[in-house]
Order: sequence, then structure tokens, then C-alpha cells
Amino acid sequence: MAESAREVTTPDTGALGAWFRSRARDLPWREPTTTAWGVLVSEVMLQQTPVARVVPIWREWMARWPVPSAMATAGPGEVLRAWGRLGYPRRALRLHACATVLAAEHDDVVPEEVDVLLGLPGVGSYTARAIACFAHGQRVPVVDTNVRRVVARAVHGRAEPAAPSTTRDLADTEALLPSDVGEAVLLSKALMELGAVVCTARAPQCEGCPVLGSCRWVALGRPAATEPRPRVQRFAGTDRQVRGLLLGVLRDGAGPQPRASLDVVWPQDPVQRDRALGSLLLDGLVEQTARGEFALAGEG
Repeated sequence: MAESAREVTTPDTGALGAWFRSRARDLPWREPTTTAWGVLVSEVMLQQTPVARVVPIWREWMARWPVPSAMATAGPGEVLRAWGRLGYPRRALRLHACATVLAAEHDDVVPEEVDVLLGLPGVGSYTARAIACFAHGQRVPVVDTNVRRVVARAVHGRAEPAAPSTTRDLADTEALLPSDVGEAVLLSKALMELGAVVCTARAPQCEGCPVLGSCRWVALGRPAATEPRPRVQRFAGTDRQVRGLLLGVLRDGAGPQPRASLDVVWPQDPVQRDRALGSLLLDGLVEQTARGEFALAGEG
């Protein structure tokens, strides 16, 4: 059943916009000189990765590959090596594939239209809308985990968002956007910033929130979530950790590496190590040479 007008609140979006103007973090991809390509790279890097880890790598990439064609001429192994330890390295390969398409089919220009952006390798619904809004100044709703949480609390009075629904989440967020395009872009940035630094999942800083006086969750007494929080995924001992160790050997080594160099990084469980290596080969992150050695993609 749809929520009635009595069950929702419209937060003070004017106060939120003013707060962002004065309190927004100084992030390099927010600088006026940042290109749409720079925004695209930042959005992909920021997926499941803290801002502090992304900033130095993003700066290095922009200096090294300021336009898509510059990255397209690099090999995928070079891009993987530059990705370093950001995690989820398939993102690096997707960025390389995206750069190749942008250089070959779009004259190094990142498209403005959401539908066209969605046709690029590695660009999903969130990323396409983020680029359209943050890089091209369009009035489109941009919804990530932070925005969903802010809307759940300030508008619906819930401690945590309901199960994701693209249609509902986009509609909820678009309803908050001012008709003025510039103000709408500002609010989209502010909603995301608020969820990242104030309206956080585990320790919201309500006393410093610009919409404290118009937040439905606060008005209801900050009711607890009715569903258990999802379990935090452990890292130690997982296939993901083993994959990272194996990639580290290839990233830091000079040229293809023998199997023995890989085996030593996870000797306690050969079955798991073989499974992790197999998944790297399947994902196209690693290649096996004719001599039976292993190398980063494109370097075999």
C-alpha cells in the first residue's frame, strides 16, 4: 500500500542546500575544472570504496589519463597495475573498456543522456544518473545507499530504507528536487553528502543536521529499525582476500610469474587458492601464458 500524505514529511531542502554550500567536503572531482571523464572515473572508483582511499589514486589517474583515449592506448594490465589495492579490480577493466568505447565512438566526450550513458561498459543506472547530474548539470534523481537512507528517515520516518525499488526510490528522490535545474543539482549533491557524513547508518549526528527540524524520523522519536541489519561481510580468509594476494604478486612482479610464486601467498588452503586463481582467469583479470606462467590481463 502506498504511504499516505500523513506518513511522509517534506524536509527543508533549502536549509539542506545552504548547508552543502558551506560544509561540503573539498573533493577533487567536485572542482569546477573536473571533466565529465573525471567524474565518471570517480564514480566507478567510489563504488564500495572509502573516499580517503580513492582521492590519491584518482589524482594519479587524471594526471596519467586525462582523457579516455589516453587510457584506451594503455594495456589492461597497465590499468590494473595503476588500480593498485582499491579492491574489486574488475572495475578497472570496465573503466578501460569504457575509455576504449568513448575514444572510438564518442570522440573522447562523455555523453550527457542517461540512456546513452547506460550503453557504456560498466555504467549502470546509478553511475549514468550521477554523471548526467554531477558532470552535465541535469535535473535527474541520483540514488545511492546514502540518499536512500536520508529519504527513509527524513521523509518516511524509518530508521533504515525499505528493500530497494528503483522505481520507488527514484520517484521519492525526484519529488524532493526543486524545479530550478541548478538548485536540483545542488540538492542531489547535498542529499548524498548528508548521508555520507551526518545521516550515517550507525551513528547519525542528528544535532548537526540541517534538516533536524523537518525530519520525520526525529519527530517520531527516532524509532529503531524493525528489521535486523545486514551482516557485515568479513574479508579475512575469503576468496576475495586470496584473489587480492594473487593479483598483488602479478602487479608487483616484472613480467609473467611462475605458479610457485603464486602458491606461496596462500599455502594453507591449496583448494581455495586454486579456486581464487580460476576465478581471476575467468574474470579476465589474469592470463596464463603458453609456458604455463601467469600474468595480468594483456601482459601474457
